[in-house]
Amino acid sequence: MIYSIDVQITAPVEDTEIADRVGTAIANVFPGAEPEEQHGEVVAEVHSLDHFSELLHRQEILDTARGEFFESQRGDTFSFDLKKQAAFEGVVNFAVGTPDELGDIHVRVRVEQPTVEEFVDHIAPPTEEGKPITPDDFE
Repeated sequence: MIYSIDVQITAPVEDTEIADRVGTAIANVFPGAEPEEQHGEVVAEVHSLDHFSELLHRQEILDTARGEFFESQRGDTFSFDLKKQAAFEGVVNFAVGTPDELGDIHVRVRVEQPTVEEFVDHIAPPTEEGKPITPDDFE
Protein backbone atom coordinates (compact mmCIF):
# COMPACT_ATOMS: atom_id res chain seq x y z
CA MET A 1 0.00 0.00 0.00
CA ILE A 2 1.34 3.41 -0.95
CA TYR A 3 0.46 6.26 1.37
CA SER A 4 0.17 9.81 0.11
CA ILE A 5 -0.14 12.40 2.86
CA ASP A 6 0.63 16.06 3.45
CA VAL A 7 1.41 16.99 7.05
CA GLN A 8 1.44 20.68 8.00
CA ILE A 9 2.98 21.53 11.36
CA THR A 10 2.77 24.94 13.04
CA ALA A 11 3.75 26.19 16.47
CA PRO A 12 3.66 29.71 17.90
CA VAL A 13 6.91 31.21 19.16
CA GLU A 14 6.34 33.37 22.20
CA ASP A 15 8.66 36.25 23.16
CA THR A 16 10.17 34.12 25.94
CA GLU A 17 11.00 31.25 23.56
CA ILE A 18 13.82 30.56 21.13
CA ALA A 19 12.53 29.68 17.67
CA ASP A 20 15.30 27.11 17.13
CA ARG A 21 14.18 25.17 20.22
CA VAL A 22 10.60 25.10 18.94
CA GLY A 23 11.97 23.87 15.60
CA THR A 24 13.98 21.18 17.40
CA ALA A 25 10.83 20.05 19.22
CA ILE A 26 9.08 19.60 15.87
CA ALA A 27 12.05 17.81 14.27
CA ASN A 28 12.41 15.44 17.25
CA VAL A 29 8.91 14.07 16.67
CA PHE A 30 8.82 14.57 12.89
CA PRO A 31 12.30 13.89 11.49
CA GLY A 32 12.54 15.11 7.94
CA ALA A 33 10.70 18.30 8.82
CA GLU A 34 12.67 21.43 8.05
CA PRO A 35 11.17 23.96 10.47
CA GLU A 36 11.27 27.61 9.42
CA GLU A 37 10.36 30.67 11.46
CA GLN A 38 7.66 32.79 9.81
CA HIS A 39 5.78 35.68 11.39
CA GLY A 40 5.99 34.59 15.02
CA GLU A 41 5.55 30.88 14.44
CA VAL A 42 7.53 27.89 13.27
CA VAL A 43 6.14 26.01 10.28
CA ALA A 44 7.17 22.71 8.73
CA GLU A 45 5.87 20.08 6.36
CA VAL A 46 6.48 16.34 6.11
CA HIS A 47 5.09 13.53 4.00
CA SER A 48 5.63 10.60 6.35
CA LEU A 49 4.52 9.78 9.88
CA ASP A 50 6.64 6.63 10.23
CA HIS A 51 8.77 7.94 13.12
CA PHE A 52 5.68 9.41 14.80
CA SER A 53 4.00 6.01 14.49
CA GLU A 54 7.07 4.35 16.07
CA LEU A 55 6.77 6.75 19.02
CA LEU A 56 3.07 5.91 19.44
CA HIS A 57 3.91 2.19 19.48
CA ARG A 58 6.88 2.62 21.83
CA GLN A 59 4.89 4.76 24.27
CA GLU A 60 1.91 2.38 23.99
CA ILE A 61 -0.57 5.18 23.33
CA LEU A 62 -2.19 3.82 20.17
CA ASP A 63 -5.76 3.98 21.55
CA THR A 64 -5.26 7.57 22.71
CA ALA A 65 -3.87 8.51 19.30
CA ARG A 66 -6.75 6.86 17.44
CA GLY A 67 -9.23 8.74 19.59
CA GLU A 68 -7.53 12.07 18.86
CA PHE A 69 -7.32 11.37 15.13
CA PHE A 70 -10.91 10.22 14.63
CA GLU A 71 -12.39 12.89 16.91
CA SER A 72 -10.87 15.62 14.74
CA GLN A 73 -11.47 14.00 11.36
CA ARG A 74 -13.09 16.24 8.77
CA GLY A 75 -13.32 14.64 5.35
CA ASP A 76 -9.82 13.66 4.22
CA THR A 77 -8.03 15.46 7.09
CA PHE A 78 -7.45 15.04 10.79
CA SER A 79 -5.52 17.21 13.21
CA PHE A 80 -4.11 17.15 16.70
CA ASP A 81 -2.03 19.25 19.07
CA LEU A 82 1.14 18.23 20.90
CA LYS A 83 2.88 19.68 23.94
CA LYS A 84 6.08 21.50 22.94
CA GLN A 85 8.16 20.49 25.97
CA ALA A 86 7.41 16.78 25.55
CA ALA A 87 8.14 17.00 21.81
CA PHE A 88 11.47 18.67 22.59
CA GLU A 89 12.32 15.47 24.52
CA GLY A 90 11.15 13.31 21.60
CA VAL A 91 7.98 12.26 23.41
CA VAL A 92 4.40 12.39 22.09
CA ASN A 93 2.06 14.08 24.56
CA PHE A 94 -1.28 15.10 23.10
CA ALA A 95 -2.45 18.54 24.19
CA VAL A 96 -6.06 18.37 25.33
CA GLY A 97 -8.17 20.92 27.11
CA THR A 98 -6.74 24.37 27.78
CA PRO A 99 -3.80 25.23 25.48
CA ASP A 100 -0.39 25.61 27.09
CA GLU A 101 0.54 29.24 27.83
CA LEU A 102 3.38 28.94 25.31
CA GLY A 103 1.05 27.38 22.77
CA ASP A 104 1.04 23.88 21.37
CA ILE A 105 2.34 22.27 18.21
CA HIS A 106 -0.57 21.96 15.78
CA VAL A 107 -0.46 19.13 13.26
CA ARG A 108 -2.85 18.83 10.31
CA VAL A 109 -2.74 15.67 8.20
CA ARG A 110 -4.38 15.49 4.78
CA VAL A 111 -4.63 11.95 3.43
CA GLU A 112 -4.74 11.66 -0.35
CA GLN A 113 -4.35 7.92 -0.46
CA PRO A 114 -5.75 5.59 0.91
CA THR A 115 -8.63 6.67 3.19
CA VAL A 116 -8.15 8.41 6.53
CA GLU A 117 -9.39 5.27 8.30
CA GLU A 118 -6.90 3.02 6.51
CA PHE A 119 -4.05 5.45 7.17
CA VAL A 120 -4.90 5.73 10.87
CA ASP A 121 -5.03 1.92 11.07
CA HIS A 122 -1.51 1.94 9.58
CA ILE A 123 0.08 4.46 11.97
CA ALA A 124 -2.00 3.64 15.06
CA PRO A 125 -3.57 0.22 14.64
CA PRO A 126 -6.49 -0.88 16.77
CA THR A 127 -5.45 -2.75 19.90
CA GLU A 128 -6.67 -5.60 22.00
CA GLU A 129 -5.47 -5.70 25.60
CA GLY A 130 -2.96 -2.99 24.70
CA LYS A 131 -1.35 -4.90 21.83
CA PRO A 132 -1.80 -3.87 18.17
CA ILE A 133 -4.15 -6.05 16.17
CA THR A 134 -2.68 -6.80 12.75
CA PRO A 135 -4.45 -8.26 9.71
CA ASP A 136 -2.53 -11.49 10.40
CA ASP A 137 -4.52 -11.85 13.64
CA PHE A 138 -7.73 -12.28 11.63
CA GLU A 139 -6.52 -15.26 9.60
